[in-house]
Amino acid sequence: MRFAVSMMQRRVEAPAARRLPRSRRAAAAAAALAVFGIAGLATGVQAQTLASLPTEAGARVQGDAKPIAAWTTFCQTYAAECALDRGEPARISLTPATWATIVSVNRRVNKAVEPMTDQDHLHVADRWDLAEDGIGDCEDFQLLKRHLLAQAGLPRRAMRMTVVIDEKGEGHAVLTLITDRGDLVLDNKTNAILPWHKTGYVFIKRESQDAVAWVSLGGVTSPVTTANR
Repeated sequence: MRFAVSMMQRRVEAPAARRLPRSRRAAAAAAALAVFGIAGLATGVQAQTLASLPTEAGARVQGDAKPIAAWTTFCQTYAAECALDRGEPARISLTPATWATIVSVNRRVNKAVEPMTDQDHLHVADRWDLAEDGIGDCEDFQLLKRHLLAQAGLPRRAMRMTVVIDEKGEGHAVLTLITDRGDLVLDNKTNAILPWHKTGYVFIKRESQDAVAWVSLGGVTSPVTTANR
C-alpha cells in the first residue's frame, strides 16, 4: 500500500482537493485509493498473532437503532461503501494470511492518516468520508480500512461500522470485524486488535448485517455524532 509514501504530495495538494465539488471529490478519492494498492499488506506484521486470539462470543444484537446522521449522508455519496450483499459470508474466517492482511491494513492506515476532528478540518460537526486528503477523524480511519480490506477480498458484510462511548465519555467510531473467533475491533487509537469486550468501550450500535440499517448493541446512551479524533 503506497498510501504513506504519497502523503507528503497529498498534503501539498489537499487545499485544492477540498475545493472540488463532492461528486468530483468522490471520483478523485476512488482514483487515489486505487493508487494505494494492497500489494505487500501481509508484510511487516508485528506483535499480535492469530494463535494468541481467544475464540469468544460476539456482541449481542438487541433490536433496531437509528443510524448516525452523517452515515446517512455518507451512504448517499458513497453508495457502494454501504451496499449490502446478503450472499457474502456473515463471518470472516481467520486464516494466517487473512489475519496478516487485517493487522497490516490497520497499522498502515493508522500511521498514514493525520487525525483531526471534522470541526477543525472541515468546520462541520461530523462528516464521514474516506480521508481523501489524508486527514480524518475516527470514522474516516475505519471506513478507509474497510474499503481496503474489501479490496483484499474480505466480505464487507462481516465488517460493520460501530458506534461506542469511549474512555472520555465521547462518541467514537470503530470497525467491528465479525469473525469465527468472535467480534474484533479495529481502532485508530491503537494498533492492537482487541475482542470487542476488552476495549473498555460501551458498545451502542452498529450497521446491520441484513439491511442497510443499524442495530442496537444495548448501550443506554446513543451519541449524535462520532466527532472525536
